[in-house]
Parts: sequence; structure tokens; C-alpha cells
Amino acid sequence: MPQARLNARTLFISDVHLGSRDCKAEFLLHLLKRVDVERLYLVGDIVDFWAMKRQIFWPDRHHQVLQQILAMARNGVEVIYIPGNHDEVMRKYRHPDVASIRIQRQAIHTTADNKRLLVMHGDAFDAETCHSRWLSFVGDHLYDFLLWLNRTTNRIRNLFGHNYWSLSAYVKSQIGKAEEVIGRYRAASFRETKKRGLDGIVCGHIHHPELVESDGLLYANTGDWVENCTALFENHDGELSLMKYTLSDAQPARLSRFRRRRRAYNNAA
Repeated sequence: MPQARLNARTLFISDVHLGSRDCKAEFLLHLLKRVDVERLYLVGDIVDFWAMKRQIFWPDRHHQVLQQILAMARNGVEVIYIPGNHDEVMRKYRHPDVASIRIQRQAIHTTADNKRLLVMHGDAFDAETCHSRWLSFVGDHLYDFLLWLNRTTNRIRNLFGHNYWSLSAYVKSQIGKAEEVIGRYRAASFRETKKRGLDGIVCGHIHHPELVESDGLLYANTGDWVENCTALFENHDGELSLMKYTLSDAQPARLSRFRRRRRAYNNAA
């Protein structure tokens, strides 16, 4: 039976890392083909130019994701592209509109219930959060090894019919230093939101999906499509939900509810 289409006012995705071997392009492609939205925000690191400097990797599924985004723009979806650090070359692009896609350094998004949200990738907070120190702490080679192990683990899980599970995200969650960096990043995001007099912020960058409220301000991190396979939705009433893609591409794909450890806005599957 054909799966029901998803309908939302706005979809936010970030940290896809097309051009990287660890990008879950097949999951994202399935989502983009079955979602009806008015506006799509690409919140940085959509294409991983850093990875492609080391090795050119561009399989057909990665190309299909870009083609699907372009098709959505041609068919009337407002697509806003906010480059991140891995695709920062796009920040220098002289023409703000490319193939019906608007390129901006950041944006202010107004929800259906009139909440004003800052939309930015988030690498601007690195100096405050010591995110770069976290990367040094983990080490590029160790992180690459974790991602390789993640691919291997999920190939085995797939053979036995198990859902996709991120080993690399689990390992990072067990390291106290990671939680410390995430906390500083969240705090920096709240400070920027308050300084600008806005109601919240939508960002990515640190590959840690989260949707929390503090002192009346909203922090929404879209996560990524390398480890977590998550996206942020706004419905037509202005409610925000984090959605997590959980099934391997060998099984009928679907989106399931993202369960948070912290009390926050309700997520809806």
C-alpha cells in the first residue's frame, strides 16, 4: 500500500553532508519525496565540501537529493538555503537566488502562531562553546572510525531486519565532555535569541537534535542526516516537532516520534 503523505507548513533540515560516505541520503530522499510543505529551510552543511576535498564521493542517491530539492523549488516550495561551515563557499555566492533557491547567511522565520525564530547554522557559536576543542578532543581520525563502525554495525543490523541505530551518536552521548559542549552551545543560542528580542532559534551544526524551552525561549536543533536522521517540522498551527527516521532502507520507510529526555514542546508523529 502507498504510504500517506506528510503535510506541514515548514520543514527544517541541516547537516546532510552530501558528498560524505556517512550521509544517509536514501533516508532523506524518501522523506523529501513524501512531504508536502510550503517552505523548506536548508540550515547548513547540506553539501560537505570538506569531505570532497579529501575524496570525491558522489553516488546517485546524493545527486537525487539535490534534484528533489530543486524540483520542490520549481514546484512552488519556498526553499531558503543557509550555508554552514562545510559548505561555506556558498556564503560567498554573489547572486542571492540560484535555481529558485534563496541563499542567505541567516533568516527570521515567523511561525503560524506568530513566533519569531532566528534560523542559522550555528558555527558562529564555536568560539563561545569550544566546539572546535571538542572536535580536537575526539580527534578527526577517531570520529571517522566511529562513523565507519557505524556503517558496519548497521549493515549487520540490516541483515537481521533491525532498525537503523547510530552507534557513533551513542558513544558521543556517553562522553561527559560532549554533554558539556552541547550545554554551552545551547546556552549561547539562548543568549543570542534573547539579545535579538526573538522567541527562539533553529540551528544545527553539532549533530544533536533537541527541542527545548527555557524562560519562554525556544531552542530547536534540527540534528543531522549522518548520525541521527532528524528533521524539524512546523505544522499549520505553528507547533514544532522533531521527527526521527528510524528504519533502514531495506524496510518500508517511515518517520517515528522523536522522544526527548527533557520536558519541552510536544512532538507529533
